[in-house]
Amino acid sequence: MWDSRYAAEEYVYGKDPNAFFKAEIDKLVPGTLLLPAEGEGRNAVYAAGKHWDVHALDQSVEGRKKAFSLALGAGVTIRYDLADLMSVDLPADHFDAIGLIFVHLPSPVRNPFHIRVCGWLKPGGTLILEGFSKEQIRFTSGGPRDPDMLFSTRDLENDFGSLEIMKLEQLETFHDEGAFHRGNSSVVRMVARKKSASL
Repeated sequence: MWDSRYAAEEYVYGKDPNAFFKAEIDKLVPGTLLLPAEGEGRNAVYAAGKHWDVHALDQSVEGRKKAFSLALGAGVTIRYDLADLMSVDLPADHFDAIGLIFVHLPSPVRNPFHIRVCGWLKPGGTLILEGFSKEQIRFTSGGPRDPDMLFSTRDLENDFGSLEIMKLEQLETFHDEGAFHRGNSSVVRMVARKKSASL
């Protein structure tokens, strides 16, 4: 499905970064950044332009091609690997920040994946997440149509209980992110930090 969607000439989610991701990443000191399910590269290219060392992941060959094209046009370099999120081998305690921007998975694999994400963060590292809430089923502005793949704040509290949650909210907002994320939406947003080891 994703190769078919990303094969279109236009950037189906736009070329600009997600607004919440941009606002939060701009608050951080650049370091190493992981972006799973990065698609066409809009967040990766923005972060690379802000001097982050970006490692993107996705299963889509077409998405990767468009991400490299976007990076070339912006004059930045990103690492982008084709990988399955549940089997990719990444070092523990490695990334200063991880962005999960509309990374929707079925509930049986969501929790194990989120636990893996926590392991990849450095102590003191920051997680930035935006995804559609379960209320998004009332809107036609994008996202999965299966409620099981949508988020609740309770889901995220459970999945990321090992992190210090700095911000967690559900709200309605307006998206204008290409053809597939446009209109009024219900989202969950979270910022969390991995606790530093006790001295």
